[in-house]
Amino acid sequence: MRVHFIAIGGSAMHNPAIALHKKGFEVTGSDDVLFEPSVSRLAKYGILPAENGWYPAKITTDLDAIILGMHARIDNPELLKAQELGIKVYSYPEYIYEQSKDKKRVVIGGSHGKTTITSMILHALQAAGKDFDYLVGAQLEGFETMVKLTKEAPIIVIEGDEYLASPIDRRPKFHLYKANIGVISGIASGSYQCVSNFPELY
Repeated sequence: MRVHFIAIGGSAMHNPAIALHKKGFEVTGSDDVLFEPSVSRLAKYGILPAENGWYPAKITTDLDAIILGMHARIDNPELLKAQELGIKVYSYPEYIYEQSKDKKRVVIGGSHGKTTITSMILHALQAAGKDFDYLVGAQLEGFETMVKLTKEAPIIVIEGDEYLASPIDRRPKFHLYKANIGVISGIASGSYQCVSNFPELY
């Protein structure tokens, strides 16, 4: 699989890029600004862009997918080239779902405490010696990256936040993970929509 990340340097986006690289995918990416720790982490795996900026020439028909980060704009030249060529453009959460649709997906949502609860579950599974994938919104002690995607793990634990999926997909991220099991930390006033992706709670 050949996958290209538009805005690969984001604090979240560089993690699935590394995870897919470790899975054996051919990963490329672009960004106009990159900061640490993204720079060091991408460089460690040989997927740091050689130059900052957007390069439509990187968008070719032999790509299997484009993953679009929130840092990109709707007039991003690489995005426009992908749309012109008819290449499938995924948001970050859409592609996480594509890579985990055959797994049991446990999604932690709610107004507060998502990272803490996700961290507790990950550490418990790790201590129990279970095989699992994950997506969490912070760098945790004992975990190399914030995202792990493998072929073998039967379960994935996902921190499902309410932020928009991408510049061209205005849905909240947690809707796109299609949870098999939903965990709700709490619902603050005005946040009631977060339960709509977890019908088993009704």
